[in-house]
Amino acid sequence: MIKYIVTRISTKHREQVLNKPVSESVQDRFTQSTSKFHFMNSATNNSLVKYCLRIADSSLVLGQRLGEWCGHGPILEEDIALTNISLDLIGQARAFYTYAAQLENKGKTEDDFAFFRDEREYYNLLLTEQPNGDFGQTILRQFLISTYSYYFYSALKTSNDSTLSSLAEKSLKEVTYHLRHSSEWLIRLGDGTAESHQRVENAIDELWRFTGDMFDMDEVDELLIKEGIAINLASLKEPWEKKVKEVFLKATLKFPENQFMIQGSRNGKHTEHLGHLLTEMQALPRTFPGAEW
Repeated sequence: MIKYIVTRISTKHREQVLNKPVSESVQDRFTQSTSKFHFMNSATNNSLVKYCLRIADSSLVLGQRLGEWCGHGPILEEDIALTNISLDLIGQARAFYTYAAQLENKGKTEDDFAFFRDEREYYNLLLTEQPNGDFGQTILRQFLISTYSYYFYSALKTSNDSTLSSLAEKSLKEVTYHLRHSSEWLIRLGDGTAESHQRVENAIDELWRFTGDMFDMDEVDELLIKEGIAINLASLKEPWEKKVKEVFLKATLKFPENQFMIQGSRNGKHTEHLGHLLTEMQALPRTFPGAEW
């Protein structure tokens, strides 16, 4: 169990996420999946481990970022909302880390993946590690990622891997709320005051260059797509852009065109921000390995 996550989350919320078990249905999927591991060749198995880590890393890093808002939200209701989204994401990360550990079969736990890997061993989307900035930047980042996650999990439900399909179905329920919440706030801020509109426009200028990284693919994706396990990320770009344009129009925001994109997360290449985030997040377990609450 991930025991040392998001130090700024309140005690009550921390207890909720630490004591929340992986659902029985997901555990059943793990049990069913272990019986078929020996039928999967090593290349496919290794690729699936990395695929799970990519999903889990993005959820964990974004959850950590949102946890930084605990006690600092613009209003109490939003403070709680961002923290709850953070907990949803950490729960998703736990599930995918657990499956990766099952697949790898080296005795690792979700803690090992979360706290004992270095920056270049993380594969989270670059957008997830970007600083919160102001409230407008946080909402924009959440909207862009939640829109992507909505279409990603909707497609992943059809995976030939029963565990991935099950996890995607569960995650989609949470992500649907995340998308609705961030969309409503983005429209409110973009079509609000001159100040709020300008802050969101500034956030677009800062964050848009990382959106191309979400649709980047490599040999891991190609192999798993052939097996019917992974999804073609290129197929998500059109519906993602359509949804973003729809919300941007309501928010009176300009949709960027033909901007330079920064990529590299698939190969463990990140911006300078991830190293600082991991240093804080991993401090306790690395200082006191094996410590328990």
